[in-house]
Amino acid sequence: MARSVLTRRGRFVLGVCVVAAFMALVVAGRSLNAVVIPGVIALVAGYLQVSRLDEPAARRTGVADGFVGEAHEIELEFHGGRPGVPVDRSFVADVRDRLDDGIERSDAPTRTTVGEEPVTYRARYRRRGDHGFGPVEVDATDLFGLFTRRLVVRERDPVVVYPPCHPVPAWFRRGLYADEAVGDSREREEFDRLREYDRGDSLRDVHWPATAKHDELVVKEFAAETDRRRVSIAGETADGGDDLAADVLASATASLSLSLLADGVPVDVTLPSGAVSAEPGPRGRRRVLELAARVGPGRVSESAESDVRIVADESDAQISAEETSVDFSALREDHGNAGSEHDLAGEAAGATGE
Repeated sequence: MARSVLTRRGRFVLGVCVVAAFMALVVAGRSLNAVVIPGVIALVAGYLQVSRLDEPAARRTGVADGFVGEAHEIELEFHGGRPGVPVDRSFVADVRDRLDDGIERSDAPTRTTVGEEPVTYRARYRRRGDHGFGPVEVDATDLFGLFTRRLVVRERDPVVVYPPCHPVPAWFRRGLYADEAVGDSREREEFDRLREYDRGDSLRDVHWPATAKHDELVVKEFAAETDRRRVSIAGETADGGDDLAADVLASATASLSLSLLADGVPVDVTLPSGAVSAEPGPRGRRRVLELAARVGPGRVSESAESDVRIVADESDAQISAEETSVDFSALREDHGNAGSEHDLAGEAAGATGE
C-alpha cells in the first residue's frame, strides 16, 4: 500500500514547526505556540485526510483502434466500486494515464478534483502494433497540499494501431484481376454503369456522349467486369530485415489489400506473422489490418504460391506480379493527390460491423 509522504510545502511547514518549538523551549517564548500549534494541526489533518482515501475506480472512453498518426480524445471518469457509484470522498490529485511506447501524450499530469470532474487529454498513435492505455497514477494531496499519496488505478484498455495506408492506382489493381474477371467469352453486351476513366482502360470503352457532357473521360463498365477473382498476396522483408523493413512491409501490404477489398476483390494474405483470407467488408478489412499491425521482419516460404509478392527493406517495398515489378513508392507517387492516405481505409478504422 502506498504511504503518505510530505510534499515540499509539507516539509517546509514541518521545519517551521520544529524550529519554532525549539525556540519556544530555549527562550520560553509562548507567542511561538501560535505558529507551532496551527502547523501541527494542519500536518495531522493533512496526513489523516490523505491516508484514509480509498483507491477509486476509473472508466476510460474514446479508446479505439486506429492508424499511425491518428489522434484520439480520451476521457477518464472516476467512480466508486462500480460505474455509476460516486467516489466516497472527492479529493485533489495530479492524474497521469500511463501509456505504452507506441502512444504519446503530454508528459504533464492533469490537476483535477477526483470524483467531481473527468480528466480529458489527447493521445496520438505513433507506432503500429498492440498497445495499451493504463494503469492510471493518481497522486492525491490534502486540502493544504502538505501530504501526497500515490493511488494506482489498474484500469487498462488495449488498442491495435494499424500501419499507414495509401491509395493504390486503379491501373495496377485491375491488372491483378481484370483479365480473368472478364473471362474468355468477353461478355460485354450487358452494360452495368458509367465511371471515371482510369489509366489502363481501353479507349473503345469510352462513352463519348458522357465524356463531352462532363468534359472528362468517362468509360462504360459491363456486368461481367464486376465479377472479381481472388488475389493472393505474399509479403516478406529482404534478407530477414528489421523492424523498419517490417513497417514498410505492413504499410505496402495493407494498402494493396484494402484497395483490392474496396474493389470487391477477396484477398489471401500471407506474411511472416501468419495468414488470413479476407472477403470485402468490415470483417475482412479488420482481419488484414490486424495482421499487418502485428507483422515483424522475416521470410515466407518460397513454395507459397501467390499472385503478388512484396519484398520490403527499410526504405521501400518492391511489388511483383507476373512480369510486372514496381516500387511501392512509385505507386504512391503515381496516384498523385487523388486521395489522402486514410481515404481507402477510413471506413475500416472503426469497422466492427460484422
